[in-house]
Formats: sequence, structure tokens, C-alpha cells
Amino acid sequence: MTNLQSVVLEAADVAAAEKFLGDAFGLTGQVRVRSGAAETSGFRAFTLSLIVGQPSTVDSLFNSAVEAGASVIKPVAKSLWGYGGTVQGPDGTIWKIATSEKKDTGPATRAIDSVALLLGCQDVAASKKFYVEQGLTVAKSFGRKYVEFDGDGRVKLALYGRKALAKDAGVPVDGTGSHRITLLADGTTFTDPDGFSWEPVRATSSH
Repeated sequence: MTNLQSVVLEAADVAAAEKFLGDAFGLTGQVRVRSGAAETSGFRAFTLSLIVGQPSTVDSLFNSAVEAGASVIKPVAKSLWGYGGTVQGPDGTIWKIATSEKKDTGPATRAIDSVALLLGCQDVAASKKFYVEQGLTVAKSFGRKYVEFDGDGRVKLALYGRKALAKDAGVPVDGTGSHRITLLADGTTFTDPDGFSWEPVRATSSH
């Protein structure tokens, strides 16, 4: 089975990007950074979600992200599904911080329960078929709208329509050039139908 272990963000200033990850979220293993300056503009067709246990944790991570240099896309707010907000890091990565809980159930923490990568696909069904052929197991599927994969990796993977993902993130759908992200897994090298590249975990260093 192919399991997504971490994602590598490409940034022109690796030190600054790594500092942001540490200061904003305390992330080290699941999200890494390496040097890259491939041409890109607009929506890069992916978002990273930090799933946490309660609203106070959302507030803490959201506020530290803004203090570390992130721009607010969607301020934190309650919704039908829970509580959350969206920011964009200095390197352009879009982060959604959310919980399904609407009230705190304990003392405030900064614990992140899970990290999820959502890929914006031109054709969700075609991408689902491709990933199943690569050894991923489907956990949830809602036709051509959304697919979530199962696995033991440190990062959860889901597919969303590109337009729907941009709308959920709160940004225009237009975008061209590099995704500026590489996915690391305990499998082989391949590139999906939307141009997202996968590499074996041991093949990539953090710089």
C-alpha cells in the first residue's frame, strides 16, 4: 500500500519557510521544505489542513500563523461543520485550521490531531482511478466531488474538484505554473494526472 508520509514545499527562501512552519504550527516531520523557484502564479491547486480537537486550539494556531507572517484569507468562525479559518503562508501555501467541535472540552493546547493534503483535480474520478492503481485504498468517496484515502501515513490525502477546493479555500481558481510541492511516500516515483509528483521518502532531503 502507498502511504503519504510527508509533503515537501518548494520555496525560494528555505530558512524563512522552515521558520514559519516552526513558529506558526510547530511542524517538522509531516511538512518539509526544499529550495525551489519554479514559475507559478495564482492558485496552486492544493491546500493543507490542520485538524485539531477544539476551537481554542484553532485560535492558537491561527494567531501564531498570522504573527509568523501569514495572511488571513478566512477569519476563524463557527459554521455548520465546526470551527475554523484559513491563512496563506509567506511562501504561498494555503493552510486551513479546523475542528469539528464548536465548544472547548478541555484546557487550551496546540496539539495537531492530523495533517491532511487536499489536491484540486480537473477530474476527480480519473484521479481516483489513477491513485487506486498506484496502491492507495479509498476510505470515502462522493462521486466526482470528493475522495478520501485510507492508510497509515503521517499525512492524510484527499481529492477535491479544483474549483470546489479554491472556493473552500476562499481564493480565485485561476493559477498556472508549478504546484511547488512534492509528495513523499513509501512507494515509487510517479506523477498524477494533475501534475503532482510523488517520490520515495528516502529520495528527498529537507534542503
